[in-house]
Amino acid sequence: MTAMTLMSLPNFASADVWLSLLTLTFLEIVLGVDNIIFVSIVANQLPEKERPRARNIGLMLAMGFRLILLLFIGWILSLNQPIFTVPFMTHEGAPIGLSIKDLILIGGGIFLLYKSTQEIHHKLEGDEEAHQAAAKSTMSAVILQICLVNIVFSFDSILTAIGMTQDVLIMMIAVIASIGVMMMFSAPVSKFINTHPTMQMLALSFLILIGVMLIAEGFHQHVSKGYIYFSIAFSLGVELLNMRLRKKSHPVVRLNKPAGWKENMKEGL
Repeated sequence: MTAMTLMSLPNFASADVWLSLLTLTFLEIVLGVDNIIFVSIVANQLPEKERPRARNIGLMLAMGFRLILLLFIGWILSLNQPIFTVPFMTHEGAPIGLSIKDLILIGGGIFLLYKSTQEIHHKLEGDEEAHQAAAKSTMSAVILQICLVNIVFSFDSILTAIGMTQDVLIMMIAVIASIGVMMMFSAPVSKFINTHPTMQMLALSFLILIGVMLIAEGFHQHVSKGYIYFSIAFSLGVELLNMRLRKKSHPVVRLNKPAGWKENMKEGL
């Protein structure tokens, strides 16, 4: 990727440019769903009034990471070069060669597995309140965790963008637009997840699934993201139907107050 490609303006009068931009923006939003889920769960360690700030900082850092990485696309592509091989693991008949990018994916996947399993353990063991009281973190600690995962998600996002278009400016616009959309919906998504315990468990299960996928990709075992996101969408749809069914099974009972109840209360006083 040359500097001339970065500085030259795309032909916005072309329908192909707009199609690439809209498609890439949509893909960036889809790939950012796991980022929103992780940011929402980690931000829950903070007092309630500080959570929106943590979410916004986390998403802004995600945008910053991706924009910076786009300026060093040549360096990113060089990270695909193997630095050592694993002789007891083979892929297509040859020992697996792990690159820096592979190690980042594996490390990020292990971190997601650890964090998600830890949260599920505390919820199932019934010591969630004690865990939350003990785990109240400072803003800097939460931002550090968000930064670590953002590095992994940013590499995934940039590699997807490279496969879609060769124009760096189009990639940058798509990244900014997608992060803007995610910031708009991060608060309602976070509130929805935190208000429904079953959704919290589902979100943590999603993160475990994504962690396993990252580790598999790090070891060159390709897993189609379409299957992953379809399973997430299907599980979410089933849970939404269950929530609606529970509301119908347990309707809210409203007591009808008799006429003149206000006057009777005043007389009683």
